Amino acid sequence: MKLINFLNLIRYKNLILIALVQFLIKYMLLEPFLAATNLSVTLNLFGFILLVLATVCIAAAGYIINDIYDVEVDTVNRPERVVVGQSISEKTANILFIVFNVIGVGIGFYLSNLIGKNGFFAIFVIISALLYVYASYLKQLLLIGNIVVSILVALSLIIVGLFDLLPVITPENRETQITFFKIILDYAIFAFVINLIREIVKDIEDVDGEYKAGFNTLPIALGRNRAIKVVFALSVMLLFGVVFYIITFLYSQLLVVAYFLVFILGPLIYLSIKSYSAETKKELRFISNLLKLIMLIGMFSLALYQFVLLG
Repeated sequence: MKLINFLNLIRYKNLILIALVQFLIKYMLLEPFLAATNLSVTLNLFGFILLVLATVCIAAAGYIINDIYDVEVDTVNRPERVVVGQSISEKTANILFIVFNVIGVGIGFYLSNLIGKNGFFAIFVIISALLYVYASYLKQLLLIGNIVVSILVALSLIIVGLFDLLPVITPENRETQITFFKIILDYAIFAFVINLIREIVKDIEDVDGEYKAGFNTLPIALGRNRAIKVVFALSVMLLFGVVFYIITFLYSQLLVVAYFLVFILGPLIYLSIKSYSAETKKELRFISNLLKLIMLIGMFSLALYQFVLLG
């Protein structure tokens, strides 16, 4: 088994993105405010690395099981990208799926006990189970799979707040803890919507293989053209949502507003225009990649909250 095939199987670029976003939340949003406010956090560097490792391992397992169940679809849509059954056997892929799940859930169990919140262990079990059910069944259903996987993406952000903020809430710091948790929640909602749009775009792109496999995705139920119009409508809704967020929370900070206008609103407007008339697989793939880029750029704006909250 070549290393590059293994890395492609676990979607290493996506795993790096997940870890990066969690680091941004921890060290760009939370840590800078510890001295200036009464904010408190639970996790030291060791505990936080454990959280990232648990999240990444479970996500890797999710990508593996998804590839195992997607062989038929990918053989039609992306034959050059098929890994399971080609460069990595299905048996090996299943073993890797189990190993990553055991490591991820095991670390989650240890971390939950380490911070004195044993019940948090259930979060890792539920995420792991949902990823399996998504790959084996839910992704075939109209919108259900898209929504579930987008919720799981949002959870990769929320889990930082759950583990770092909630365990150390006191009557004295409650308001501050909740304020920062709400910021994380806002970004999780942004990630949810971006990923939901991207999942629909990928379904449109993969409609031939998914139709052959018996799926009932949005483009199969409504047709490609109507599904593309749904993408357009969702992108416009997201655009107005970001505008509302800027006006409500960020309007007084010129630098932050400029960042959002140039790097988030600008690409979102372009995305809406492109999605209205997208037809070819090349155009759909471009939109999918642009959505991922907008999500990443959006997450980097977490570093600007030092200007918003301390300005």
